[in-house]
Formats: sequence, structure tokens, C-alpha cells
Amino acid sequence: MTNLCQIAGLNLLLDRYPPGQKNRSLQAWDAADELLLNTVLPLLDSPQQLLLLNDQFGTLACALAQYAPVQSSDSYISQLATAHNFAQNQLDLTQISQISSLEPLPKASVVLLKIPNNHSFLRYQLRQLKQQLTADTQIFASAKAKDITPNLLAIFQQELGPTTASLTVKKCRLITSQIDSMLPSPAAPQFPLLWQADGFQLVNHANVFSREQLDIGARFLLQHLPLCAAGQHAIDLGCGNGVLGLALLQQQPELNLTFTDESYMAVDSARLTLASNRPDLLGQADFVVDDCLSRQADNSADMIICNPPFHQQNAVTDHIAWQMFTDARRVLKKDGRLRIVANRHLAYSEKLARLFGGCIHVASNAKFTILEAIKRK
Repeated sequence: MTNLCQIAGLNLLLDRYPPGQKNRSLQAWDAADELLLNTVLPLLDSPQQLLLLNDQFGTLACALAQYAPVQSSDSYISQLATAHNFAQNQLDLTQISQISSLEPLPKASVVLLKIPNNHSFLRYQLRQLKQQLTADTQIFASAKAKDITPNLLAIFQQELGPTTASLTVKKCRLITSQIDSMLPSPAAPQFPLLWQADGFQLVNHANVFSREQLDIGARFLLQHLPLCAAGQHAIDLGCGNGVLGLALLQQQPELNLTFTDESYMAVDSARLTLASNRPDLLGQADFVVDDCLSRQADNSADMIICNPPFHQQNAVTDHIAWQMFTDARRVLKKDGRLRIVANRHLAYSEKLARLFGGCIHVASNAKFTILEAIKRK
């Protein structure tokens, strides 16, 4: 499938990230991008302060590069995808500013928002907009029509002010909102959120999976943690709020541990979780925002634990898990071990066997299986 995108009168080369995925049917753009661009481009007849939120693969940034937008994202991979797509289209990445979800939003006259699935994260972003912007700011948001429910529209009305939604265009709808500075924000959890689970005090930012309830896959892996020796280097890959890495450190306080995730909020949540439970061990931990293990050195880890995802936003895909396993094999030392938890229906044992020459079934229940692979050479 070609990666040529004809959108809003523009011809762009756009890839998902990493480029060259086997499943080329997954586009780097969608009808929600097109609806936003078709709406906003005719309005930009003079210089504007543009703010782009959740621009997953840089489609909006590429199309609007001449206006020097600010792109805010919780995803390091989204930032890498934007850089890749700028390079393909001979665009200068210095034309835009990329900031993480943990940084304050700048002033803006026009906001383009790709609506996230996580409504807690959406509320967090809308509150940021309300604190920073004025009633003169034009706010446009878009998503699939099936996702723009009365509840979603109520969130915009509660957090920002007057809100309308368009008719459906190519199975997507456009939301326009105006900020009402006199509107009080509704009572809702304030992030980062602190909560208790299995004797731990866990900390979650707004966009971190499994808030206020321990993920059942992680809970199962906590019952079957590997044993590590003092002085070894372990990695919590796709760390989320850091509960697995924290448990490893509780079990072996002389371990050196790296928490890594592609979400800025996840990595900071892991840092706050460790600080809330064992601040004395912060000096033995590194917190790295990364594309799987791209920033980790070859042959540097003794143990990697992982609860791999099987989707990227709305798309079900195994390429993230495959990259995690491939990176793990490179980063592990000889005789180093990778231990994962996964849904039973996923054929991860076959993938691990192809990469490592075999794998061990550690445990299983009705829904999950725990597998371990050892790097023999």
C-alpha cells in the first residue's frame, strides 16, 4: 500500500511509526485529520498561533508546517513519527515545536484536537486549554462519529463551555467549542492520582493505563516475578505506573532498574510511584522515555519484564510486541531472561521461540499466560 496521502488539497508522504511495518494497511492519517484540515485551512489567511493536540503520526503538523505550530503529545513514538514524516516530505522539523504532555500548553489562537480514547486524559487537556486560553481561541476537535457520544459532548461543555457538533462526514464529526472563563470546572479526580493496590501506593497521571485498579495481567505477573540477584540490571519495559518494577525492587533492593515507556506520563508516573513507596531506592533507578528499548545498549540487561500491548490507539496490531521482543533479545546479556504476561489467545510463544530458540511456560490461568525466554548466545 502506498503511503501517499492526498488530504485537504495536499500531497504528503505519511507513514506510521516505525516505518516499514508489515501491515501496510494501517494508514498514518484518517478522516478525522481530513475533517480538521478542511475546516481550518480556509481560516488561516493570516499568521496564527496553532496548537496541535494528539497528532498521532504528524499528519496535521506536516500539513500545517508553514504556520509553525506547537505539537503537544504524550507519545514519544508520535514525536518520532512526526520527525520521520517531516523528513520524507522535505520539511524542516525546526518549523514546529514539539512538547510533551507534561509541559504547560502555550498561548494559541487556533487549537486542533484529535480526541483521545481516554476521557480522563481528554478532561486533563481541556482543563489545560481553559486555564491558558481565552474565549477568542478557536477550538476544533474531531473523532469517529461513533465515538462522539452525548457523554463526550457533555465533557466539552462541562470543561470549556458552549459546544456544537457537525453532521457526519466520512464517518467522522467535528466538535467546535468556545471557552467560558466563568464556567466552574466539575468535580473530578485531580491528576496525578494516588491510590492503593496490593500494599503499594501507586501514582497515575491522566493518560496512564489502569487507573484506580490494578491491570489483571500485571496482577498475575506480580504473583510470578522472576528472582534477580544483587547488582543485576533489570528493565521494566512498557512500565506504565511502575508497579512491576517497584515489586522487583521490593524483592531485591540491590537491583539496578530501568523503567521505560513511550508515554511521558507513564515514565513520570513510575518515578512518582517509586518515590511514594521507596524513595531510598530512587538512586538505583533510571526513568527513560523510549521507543521500546532503542536507547538501551546491547548486552546490558540481566532481566526484562513486560506486559506488552497489542494495539496502537484503535488499531489491533502485534508489531509493538514484536519490536519489544526483538529489542529485548539485543539488550539482554548472554543467559539474560525476558519474562512476559500476555493474553492466552496471542501466539507470543511462537514469536519468542523464533527469536530465542524456545520459551518456557511459567504459569497460566483462564485468561493469561506467563512466558520466559532466555538469550543463549
